Amino acid sequence: MKAVYVDSPYQIAVKEVETAPLGEGDVRIQVKAAGICGSDIHAYKGLHPFRKPPVIIGHEVAGEVIEVGSKVTRLKVGDKVTVEPQAGCGKCEPCLTGHTNYCNTRKAPGIGSWYGTMAENFVAPEECVFVLPNDMDFKTGVLAEPLAVGVHAIRKGDIKVGDKVAILGTGPIGLLALAVAKEAGATTILATDVFDYCLESALQLGATHTINIKGKENWVEEAKRQIGEFDKVLVAVGVPRIINQAVSLLRKGGRVVTIAMFHEEQSLDIMQLQGQEKEIVGCFCYTREDTATALDLLASGRVKYDSIVTHILPYDKADEGFRIVDKKLDNSLKVLITF
Repeated sequence: MKAVYVDSPYQIAVKEVETAPLGEGDVRIQVKAAGICGSDIHAYKGLHPFRKPPVIIGHEVAGEVIEVGSKVTRLKVGDKVTVEPQAGCGKCEPCLTGHTNYCNTRKAPGIGSWYGTMAENFVAPEECVFVLPNDMDFKTGVLAEPLAVGVHAIRKGDIKVGDKVAILGTGPIGLLALAVAKEAGATTILATDVFDYCLESALQLGATHTINIKGKENWVEEAKRQIGEFDKVLVAVGVPRIINQAVSLLRKGGRVVTIAMFHEEQSLDIMQLQGQEKEIVGCFCYTREDTATALDLLASGRVKYDSIVTHILPYDKADEGFRIVDKKLDNSLKVLITF
């Protein structure tokens, strides 16, 4: 089968590879669409902590079941599906309490022997697979995974009706988190970015205020002059100084949620954190409950996502897709690769 590799940093290649074996509890999915995620771009640059080139890339997916293992009972050939792309040991306390993302032996596509999703077919354990509603197309179903990241972030932030929320960074993950914050009842939502087109999408998804922070040293003060202090701040971009800036936006007792992938240490004003009882909460992936909620939100139409997908390319143009996302070309947000 054909598969998209990050062959080496900044080098994408389409290769012929052996079809992955099918375990007795697995399903084989004919991939219809796979998304390029920000973390895929980290792997593309050779910066990802555990997805290292050469690797079949991708973890966002939607497709059709074409084969099932002998012990599969819930799924059948022909089902339209998406996947929560992580599998725990199933035995440790985190797994048994619904926190697969905490499992010390957690597996994910593109790590070890588990192929990534950017291939003609993809194998996943039955328990990780979700059936899509009959009327949901594959281009929508593939958004369940990134939307689950947003759902998890809003739960970690405990965002409630009436909250004032700032979203720092409005790429696809920041935008989807913004949409879930709006659904959760946040009444004032500030979005920041360095690209105006990202901020325009943020307004479409429910932001009440935007600030283009490019070249602005005092944007935190500008935000507080416009809006005041915030109950919650979601950090969806891993740039220098962003954590202290996020903390500075908070009211006393407010909470920062870190969604972005960071590659360098961040400084922290511990006096402000302690003296004003502010909080910083880590946010990693999602749980099965988050994925189920994300699918419900997509199916119900309560989260608007039309402005998120900006490009759809065939797999033989995956190199172009990665370049578009990496360089923010052509007003790109979510880029999908189809098979």
